[in-house]
Amino acid sequence: MDPRIRKLAQVLVRYSTAVRPKDVVVIRGSTVAAPLAAEVYREVLEAGGLPWVRLVPDSLGEIFFRHARKEHLETLNPIDPAVLKEANVTVGIWAGTNTKSLSRTDPAKQAAISRTMRPMMEEQMKRSGLPAKDPRHLRWVGTLLPNDAAAQDAEMGILDYEEFVYRAGKLDQKDPVAAWKKLGASQKRLADRLEKGREMHITTPQGTDIRYGIKGRTWINCDGKNNFPDGEVFTGPIEDATEGIVKYSFPAVHGGREVRDITLRFKAGKVVDCSASHNEEFLVKMLDQDKGARVLGELALGTNYSIKEYSKNTLFDEKIGGTYHAALGAAYPESGGTNKSGLHWDMVCDLRKGGIVRVDGKVISKNGRFADATWPK
Repeated sequence: MDPRIRKLAQVLVRYSTAVRPKDVVVIRGSTVAAPLAAEVYREVLEAGGLPWVRLVPDSLGEIFFRHARKEHLETLNPIDPAVLKEANVTVGIWAGTNTKSLSRTDPAKQAAISRTMRPMMEEQMKRSGLPAKDPRHLRWVGTLLPNDAAAQDAEMGILDYEEFVYRAGKLDQKDPVAAWKKLGASQKRLADRLEKGREMHITTPQGTDIRYGIKGRTWINCDGKNNFPDGEVFTGPIEDATEGIVKYSFPAVHGGREVRDITLRFKAGKVVDCSASHNEEFLVKMLDQDKGARVLGELALGTNYSIKEYSKNTLFDEKIGGTYHAALGAAYPESGGTNKSGLHWDMVCDLRKGGIVRVDGKVISKNGRFADATWPK
């Protein structure tokens, strides 16, 4: 057993989700995730929690879309909401054998299942946004176990990829929790400044020129409690106040599809034109799945400067220090966002080569570095 796997499990259970006695803890992933799932299971038992594990073969997604009939695409299995209802904590572990297994799936089918799963997404977002003292509050975390498929996407050998993943989670440090708390403190200072703003304006030499309304919205400090690794501050931008053009630097991966060279034009908060050099049809199908899919639910600045390179995995790419990302679709209620959709698709834009972020006309970030030395660096 790689000792870093046990260390990761300890951080997930003791820090990220703070499992307590009698907590019902749902642990999900593919069978590839078994080594980490076993260690999380052990840690939950040690904490006095009640673990429930569901690991499935990596091939089930492909089988489902090949054989599912209309009623399967439009019916939510009642076991799924029942499990979510009973859970106090959920731990999702991403690992697989083929990240491109759904690349030839009919986009209309993927849009249909996204619509069907929307109540599950909304319930999870609603419960996770409740005050921590509320007994219905859901603590959740999603993470990745290094695996060959993800390493291949990142164009790395497995040893290099393991170092990349564990460094991103600060597991290379003697006390990862202390490191996350330190980052959290600097992120809070940044979030406090952003909460005073009315408008964020982002430009890049590559053609992005876009304005987001942020007045009155809450900026969330992400310091390893939900995504792991983490490292961002985000909000729900005002739904009808996004104006301009964004040209995304990195391919956007969603539902097993890689969409390249995305350009979106917003007017009054809604995507009115979109294009991509690869998988444009899939992009359009996702944006047309429901009324909220063309409206932003999230706006965020990446603050994890331990992540320096693009890996074709959104969990890491959206956290790269010196980037920003925005998600089309559902908003997290705790941010003040109200947009609803079956979609939540994060797309990342690199700011490290000439990008400028202004809040109410004042530059707060240039070339991917924050202006205030007390903010993340």
